[in-house]
Amino acid sequence: MFSITVRDHLMVAHSFRGEVFGPAQRLHGATFLVDATFRRRELDDDNIVVDIGLATQELGAVVSELNYRNLDNEPAFAGTNTSTEFLAKVVADRLADRVHAGALGEGARGLTGITVTLHESHIAWASYEREL
Repeated sequence: MFSITVRDHLMVAHSFRGEVFGPAQRLHGATFLVDATFRRRELDDDNIVVDIGLATQELGAVVSELNYRNLDNEPAFAGTNTSTEFLAKVVADRLADRVHAGALGEGARGLTGITVTLHESHIAWASYEREL
């Protein structure tokens, strides 16, 4: 399996419901490093997994939809705990939609999966892996 990873960052505000979250039940900020890994079994005709420039551009577009937002005020997330794990899935699913729409080029149609990892810090992160 071949893969490439591109990186961006994301800054949000949000709060959580539930005692398990302790003080994070109050509104707080979060900054994440966002890694998106694209996988395929064989390289395409150009001997690449996917165009890194397009992958970087599309990850940036997805992140910009969430960046500098209070997620508690976003209708798409109403009543949802926007945990790191949940946000990794949101980013992965939105990237998958862009792959299917052709935004990463025709060569991206051979991709088999995407993994998105949100790094909360240098010692904690969460990932979501999906097939395409």
